[in-house]
Amino acid sequence: MKKSTGFEKFVNKKKAGTVKEQYRQERRVEKKEREQAIDQSFEEKRKLKLEKRNQPSQGKPGSSFDKPGTETPGGPMPLNKYIAHAGICARRDAAELVKSGVVTVNGQAIIEPGFKVTEKDEVKVKGKKIHLTKNLVYILLNKPKDYITTTEDPQGRKTVLDLIKTATAERVYPVGRLDRNTSGVLLLTNDGELAQTLSHPKNQVKKIYEVKLDRPLSKTDFESIAHGITLEDGFIQPDAIGYADPRDKSIIGIEIHSGRNRIVRRIFEHLKYDVKGLDRVSYAGLTKKNVNRGKFRLLTEKEIRNLKHFNKDLKKKADKAEEPALEKGSSSSKAASSGFRAREKSSRADASKPNRPVKKTTYPPKKSGQ
Repeated sequence: MKKSTGFEKFVNKKKAGTVKEQYRQERRVEKKEREQAIDQSFEEKRKLKLEKRNQPSQGKPGSSFDKPGTETPGGPMPLNKYIAHAGICARRDAAELVKSGVVTVNGQAIIEPGFKVTEKDEVKVKGKKIHLTKNLVYILLNKPKDYITTTEDPQGRKTVLDLIKTATAERVYPVGRLDRNTSGVLLLTNDGELAQTLSHPKNQVKKIYEVKLDRPLSKTDFESIAHGITLEDGFIQPDAIGYADPRDKSIIGIEIHSGRNRIVRRIFEHLKYDVKGLDRVSYAGLTKKNVNRGKFRLLTEKEIRNLKHFNKDLKKKADKAEEPALEKGSSSSKAASSGFRAREKSSRADASKPNRPVKKTTYPPKKSGQ
């Protein structure tokens, strides 16, 4: 009998190719199981909704509902929610609209966003009667420069709605904002609930930008941004940062979830750089792939499902993964980028600021024509 040396487990190692292929197969199986679970969940919800529609309502008077078309007919709902479902704006913006005094219900001015209304009430915004929207539309636009991200402009400048006139007859509005001189991915919809979800800071929706500076970004400034800097409105730290083109260090890729006004531009301007170009290549997992500048497309059903449900799952996982990562002092992870293919690089620990781990990512050059 052959004597055991205790090193047998190190002798018959699997080849790297075999390990990689096994990993890929496991990922495929996980992805397929996830898609099946999502489809099953949607099917169960659809059946429940059908059952509720066929049964007489037993809900309490005054209870609100979630979406037009699925609620108890004639049931009350908050005024700002009604306006959001009518496709005027997101719910948070609708609340400000109500407070400004431009909304009337049955001829009476209302300034309380939580005021309950039903489909039978006559609701007007700035004198125009509105109705609950049944047909929800989701449009992805590759915004060019010199267009205002708003539904209308008092100065008569071009708005993003001018680019999607042929997309739908429904009234849609942009989710979030892009500056006039910022280009890239912009989502427009009449789904007030989704707009509220994506716009709310607690959901930490990820955005990836390509920044063109007036000069190469120095290593010192690169490290400063990676570990976070303090602006006039508080501390800010990106989720990932890297050189988009290793041969041109004036082109930077940055991933961030903060929704603060002009936050990306202000980060670089704080370090005395002039931002010559800013392009958003990804928003909430949506990319501008195969969408030329100034063009648009409708979202697929799968993309809509991901926007409504997948982001919530990501947030839960991020919360669970953040604590052990902080304990171990991990400084790198995979960047969730589209348009950029991320390659991990380790970051130096900042002893003076015990912030969360930072991903420093090197990105390949952006393809021409995008």
